Amino acid sequence: MIRARIVAVWLLGLLWGLPSHGAPATAPPSPMLAVVVAADWAEPLGTDALARAYLRKKQRWDDGRRLLPVNLPAGHPLRQSFSRAVLRQTTQALEDYWNEQYFHGVLPPHVVQSTAAMARFVAQTEGAVGYLPYCEVDASLRVLWVITVQGQLQSPERAQRICP
Repeated sequence: MIRARIVAVWLLGLLWGLPSHGAPATAPPSPMLAVVVAADWAEPLGTDALARAYLRKKQRWDDGRRLLPVNLPAGHPLRQSFSRAVLRQTTQALEDYWNEQYFHGVLPPHVVQSTAAMARFVAQTEGAVGYLPYCEVDASLRVLWVITVQGQLQSPERAQRICP
């Protein structure tokens, strides 16, 4: 019985990507998320303005064009990381915020179902801003900010792009 438990724990460790001695596997720090706009979009967006856009407190780019933030589904790990790093709020706090805003006629950002859909939508929709794994950014997108695994925002010039 004890032997079966040891084998089960060892197998779970393999499935979770842990070494057999139970210590968590570590990867070198690398950028996790990239905040992106279409490649031909030239206007910058500061971190405060980015947060205000996702809270729907900023509706337009500085040149007057519509600003359209895009989210992944609420339970998606990338959305949770983005919300912690940029909005400095938990999923529950944001849910409460949007319940309140709904009664004021303010709707949350548009939601797409996958990172591939996010990339397509942002690249093809004027004024859209979204976030993706840094290694999924292609030539149709321009990186505004990079969110590291530690949750820090960096300019793309400072970030080290490490892709498998």
